[in-house]
Amino acid sequence: MKRKTRKAERRVGSEAGFSILELMMVTVITFIACGFAIMRLQPAWQQLQANTAMSQMKSSLRQARETAISQRRTILVQFVKAIVGTPCAPAGNVTTCVVLTQMVVTAGTPNTQAPAAAPFAIIPLESNVQLLSFAGEPDTPDAFIGQAPNAPNGLYSAGAAQAVPTALGALQFQSDGTFTNGAVNPINFTIFLGEPNIPSTARAITVMGNTGKVTGYAGSGSAWFR
Repeated sequence: MKRKTRKAERRVGSEAGFSILELMMVTVITFIACGFAIMRLQPAWQQLQANTAMSQMKSSLRQARETAISQRRTILVQFVKAIVGTPCAPAGNVTTCVVLTQMVVTAGTPNTQAPAAAPFAIIPLESNVQLLSFAGEPDTPDAFIGQAPNAPNGLYSAGAAQAVPTALGALQFQSDGTFTNGAVNPINFTIFLGEPNIPSTARAITVMGNTGKVTGYAGSGSAWFR
């Protein structure tokens, strides 16, 4: 009887679950492994956000140009901060939207034009990405500024830094595809993007005034790449 009892005890012991101490050790090891994984993935996530914001900006500007040409209308391009009461309402970590509005012509002597009552497109930029440049960042290969940007300014029109009020100026795509500031002559425009204090997320988009061509560049904070 004793021999059978010992065998039964061994069998019951082998079928028992993990102890609390073993479960705690496994949990701690799992959390540590997850922490290392998150730390390794964070830079990749930041790069993805920067690339997404650059794609959104390029697509918005190209949409504005194509709409201006196809509809034979001037399209107003505005960079709007996420503020209550503007077309770019606060949402998550979105800081800036690109707002596209058609200019409506009123017949008269002479004819006049003004923005439509409501924009036809509002494109929020990727979360955490802002209009900014980094110290030590060079001008883009297109050299529209003529010198390194003055950080943290993110917008440059005809080589001059532009402030970012609720709605910036009168930047427009004309019906012939050119990009202007509302005047007759086309202007070259440069937009710098990035996440604050992370130079590896530097991105830039240029708009050639004479043609409206939109070009994007990825940067490291000290160089640009196509």
